[in-house]
Amino acid sequence: MARTASAPSPTGSLSAADVLGRVTLVTGKEEFLGERTVAAAKAAVRAYDAEAEVSEATAADLTLATLGELSAPSLFSSIRCVVVRNLENLPDESVAGLIDYAGMPSEEVALVLVHGGGQKGSGTLAKLRKLPKVTEHKSVELKAREFGSFVKAELRLHGASIDEEGADFLIQAVGQDLRALAAAASQLANDNEAKRLGLEHVKQYFGGRAEVKNYVIADAIISGDRVKALEEIRWALDTGSSPVYVLSAVAGQLRTVANHVAGIRDSGTPPWKQKSIAALARGWSREAIGEALRSVARADADLKGAASDPAYTLERLVLTIAALRQR
Repeated sequence: MARTASAPSPTGSLSAADVLGRVTLVTGKEEFLGERTVAAAKAAVRAYDAEAEVSEATAADLTLATLGELSAPSLFSSIRCVVVRNLENLPDESVAGLIDYAGMPSEEVALVLVHGGGQKGSGTLAKLRKLPKVTEHKSVELKAREFGSFVKAELRLHGASIDEEGADFLIQAVGQDLRALAAAASQLANDNEAKRLGLEHVKQYFGGRAEVKNYVIADAIISGDRVKALEEIRWALDTGSSPVYVLSAVAGQLRTVANHVAGIRDSGTPPWKQKSIAALARGWSREAIGEALRSVARADADLKGAASDPAYTLERLVLTIAALRQR
């Protein structure tokens, strides 16, 4: 039976013993994590033998003969790493040969098979998973509550750490693209002498992102801070922010607060954020927040239908929601 491992954490690595004489099976739709596993396998082989041959092929072109050519010793080293991508496209006539090889892989070869997820090629995966020399690394897409852990692990990779609030703000600023988050974490760690990072460090680098400003506006509106909300809206529109995106942030935050008021809690929400949501929810009744959501829907229709000036629509919404709060 194949061994199974989660997609390696940022701090994870592979050794030569993990990959040489074995088959590393990389599965799943999260390309960034899959590429990390492939890179870790290559690094392990090169650390073992700096002159090792590293080659790549696509499964659609793979036959037993080409696999033999790829895994043959070079003039400089008998150690090789062979990466076969798009395993889901392996021709039917090549499956038996690959399975035979994976059952008894060469001790001097690290074979890495990459499957992009989905049902295509699932029969081949099922056969590979039964083999003791196969180790599967699953590169599954992260759930919303897992992005914070990913950010923290990235910072640890660079010898730094970050608190919950800072990690969440970074995700709001950068989004949920793992490659972008990894790059942002690297920048934060390398540009700061402090190794314990928090919200202020993240704001220094990413506080001007439009996505973050939208949530600042939303929080100001929902908390009843009319002056700040109006100032931020004018600044956002003057600097080219989309009024539709601003409104989307308001709608999202209102729905979160509505769930809180209704007693619905997300177990994956970190404690500090639960406190933040609870603070926003103060002064809101179910009836008032329902009317606020309807006001947002009307504003959305106005913006998308070009029925009014965007600045006027958003400013009117600020005053409407402020009046509803603590009604």
